[in-house]
Amino acid sequence: MADVVNLNQFRKKRRRHEKEKRAAENRVRFGRTKSEKETAQKTETDRIRKLDGKKRETPPHR
Repeated sequence: MADVVNLNQFRKKRRRHEKEKRAAENRVRFGRTKSEKETAQKTETDRIRKLDGKKRETPPHR
């Protein structure tokens, strides 16, 4: 005779497995390495610094 299976537990287990699989795919698709994050941060910092260097000073108000 076959074992009795609780369908609710089976469904929950299947959903958990699907979520883990989707999370792994998203980590590969959207994740960035530490070096990529550091490079992006440095690029952004340089861009802001260059932009701030080109600002004009406004005359003081009377």
